[in-house]
Amino acid sequence: MKMNPMGRTGVMVSELCLGTMTFGTQTSEAEGHAQMDCALANGINFVDTAEMYPVNPIAKETIGRSEEIIGTWNAKNRSRRGDYVLATKHSGEGLKDVRNGAAISSNTIPETIEGNLRRLQTDYIDLYQFHWPNRGSYMFRKNWNYNPTSQNKTETLANMEDCLEALQKQVDKGNIRHFGLSNESAWGTSQWLRLSEDRGWPRVATIQNEYSLLCRLYDTDLAELSANEDVGLIAFSPLAAGLLTGKYQNNATPKGSRKSLSPNLGGRTTERVWPAVDAYLKVAAKHDVDSVHMSLAWCLTQPFMCSAIFGATQHEQLEHILKMTDVELSQECLDDIAIAHKANAMPY
Repeated sequence: MKMNPMGRTGVMVSELCLGTMTFGTQTSEAEGHAQMDCALANGINFVDTAEMYPVNPIAKETIGRSEEIIGTWNAKNRSRRGDYVLATKHSGEGLKDVRNGAAISSNTIPETIEGNLRRLQTDYIDLYQFHWPNRGSYMFRKNWNYNPTSQNKTETLANMEDCLEALQKQVDKGNIRHFGLSNESAWGTSQWLRLSEDRGWPRVATIQNEYSLLCRLYDTDLAELSANEDVGLIAFSPLAAGLLTGKYQNNATPKGSRKSLSPNLGGRTTERVWPAVDAYLKVAAKHDVDSVHMSLAWCLTQPFMCSAIFGATQHEQLEHILKMTDVELSQECLDDIAIAHKANAMPY
């Protein structure tokens, strides 16, 4: 498994990251533990979760269950905690509909981290991420109508300083080691970087945003920021919530699939997405490569990639994904992917 630097932290993480957003709903505790064992045995040393997981759907009754399942694995494998890099998140207002989530601030950070640590049954979190910007986000199809003109820049920057100072206290306590963002913009990331460097507070190491053959917003400006500031992308939904597997083509909805729980796949099932998926499936077939493997391997060719997060509700899916580590896309395949992208840009 290839290893990549996690920003300027000196930490190296596997180019594939085990995602756990289904742990506690579609994925049982026993299966979650088996996935942890399998992932680590196959060279993956990076695991991502969040306080609001599992999702699809988010429910008050299951919030935190994914962290708890990782926690019971940690409790059974105390000597192995240092074998992997554990990333989790503070959801803030992302939980406002199910738990009256308050905005991320120095008032919420200590208590939230204590909750993360308790559920995860660990003494420290390697990468602590802010799940959503307090001011709003372009992510999850909000790019079509997001309006930043209502922001108060002074308040935004003051909140960033407040959060960074609170994070520094958590670093000093040993509760967290590094800091990352999620669902952020280029402007927001640049401000976090500027403030942290000015004050000597935790520097942004990574940004976790959606990225796949079907969702390439990162290419427009964040890619440049990554290159110049050493902030690596942790890509979520590199298989576009399963669309790029082809299993949903021709209006199919496999039993137990994500689409059976979330019919529009978070706004991804538009009229234009089906021909886009067809185009990529044809490229995969032409070059005799599995579409799952091609989609992941393509993500990993991007120079700003830190790691690509995948999720597997069943063990067979995990084993299939792990087979892509030896896949290397030809230049001809990459050229055909570029052609398909130009013909099917931003399909959702």
